Amino acid sequence: MKKRDWILIGGLLVLALVITGLSFLLRQGGDYVVVRVDGAEVARYSLSQEGEYALNGGTNVLRIENGSAYLVSADCPDLLCVKQGKIRYGGQTITCLPNRLTVTVYSSRQNDVDLVAN
Repeated sequence: MKKRDWILIGGLLVLALVITGLSFLLRQGGDYVVVRVDGAEVARYSLSQEGEYALNGGTNVLRIENGSAYLVSADCPDLLCVKQGKIRYGGQTITCLPNRLTVTVYSSRQNDVDLVAN
C-alpha cells in the first residue's frame, strides 16, 4: 500500500467519525411510541404519560417512564425484546419477532419518512 492509500483510508475514517458524532449530537428525543402487530398499528402512547400497558393480548407488557419505553415482560422463549432495553429517541425500535410486535419511537418535531414502501 502506498502513502496515498493510507491518506484515503484515514480521511474516510475521520469522515465516518464526524458523521457518527453529528448523528448523536443532533438526535431528537421522541414524543410517542407506535405499537404494531403484524405491521398494523394497534396502539399509540405518549412518552410523557407514564404507565404500563398489556400488548398483543397480554403476550408483552410495555412500560413508559421518564420519557423512555421498554418491554418489561414477554412470553417468547428468548426474551430478546425485553433485553433490548429502553428507547427514547426518534427512530429507535424494539422488536419481538415471535409475537410479531414492534414498538417504535417517533418525534412530532421531525419529518418522519418511512423509507420502506408498503
